Amino acid sequence: MRFQIVDAFTDSLFGGNPAGVVIIPDGQDYPDDETMRKTAAELRYSETAFIKKLGEGRFQARYFTPAAEVDLCGHATIGSSYALTVEGLADKGSTITYETLAGNIDITISDDGILMGMGDPASYGTLESGTVVDLYHILGLEAHGQDVCGQNPEVKLAPEKVSTGLIDIMTPVKDEKELEAIDPDFKAMSELSEKQEVVGVHAFTINSEDGLIHARNFAPLYDIDEEAATGTSNGALAFYLYQHGLIEPDKVYTVVQGEKMGRPSKISFQVIADGADVKVKVGGSAVTLAEGSIEI
Repeated sequence: MRFQIVDAFTDSLFGGNPAGVVIIPDGQDYPDDETMRKTAAELRYSETAFIKKLGEGRFQARYFTPAAEVDLCGHATIGSSYALTVEGLADKGSTITYETLAGNIDITISDDGILMGMGDPASYGTLESGTVVDLYHILGLEAHGQDVCGQNPEVKLAPEKVSTGLIDIMTPVKDEKELEAIDPDFKAMSELSEKQEVVGVHAFTINSEDGLIHARNFAPLYDIDEEAATGTSNGALAFYLYQHGLIEPDKVYTVVQGEKMGRPSKISFQVIADGADVKVKVGGSAVTLAEGSIEI
């Protein structure tokens, strides 16, 4: 089977978020689940995408962390879509479809990058006040004062469970200094994530000196202490900010992530709204680090 290691959400090597990509040969089926999980663990990246061609422009995608299968992974979708162009299985200028456990995802591939539609956005509610205090304590922060919004002082932000395919806790912090200071208790975060039935915590600030959104993502429940770029989480963040009136529809915004890890990433997102019908797109560039054959 062919494999690639692809850095997603970057146009230069050793930036962005790396993902493994395994392409199932024509006429073959997926290996068993445990083999795919072990392969993801052997490749040692946060997610590995296993891609099977179903027809012209149509693929099935399954995503494994070293610990378990997950329904969807944004950076592995961007990375694997780029890998398909390298393998000659998809063309630039085309739109392909992934069938995933989170539903069908349309992916547009262009010379400027890759833009993927996300699952239907949904909010699963804010956290109880005691849980909010626990959450910030787990992050190594005080809960008081984290709700500030520099763009609109009348808006008070609160941690909220949001999904565009995977549920994360959107967690506002007041500025970049607080974001950089986060030092999580990963065991406690895993327990909180399991109790709240979420993948992890997406901490962010919109009060930055450069005017961009900055974020850090943690999913220790799935053996991912911190991730350099997360498409699904930033898709959820786009919906969260749109709900609070902090971003405009159709405009493309940039999230900077991975700085603390030394792997700066830039993730683009866009909200498209037609009345009550709201869609989210997330995108970026990608580059291949390595490719070859894998014996599974």
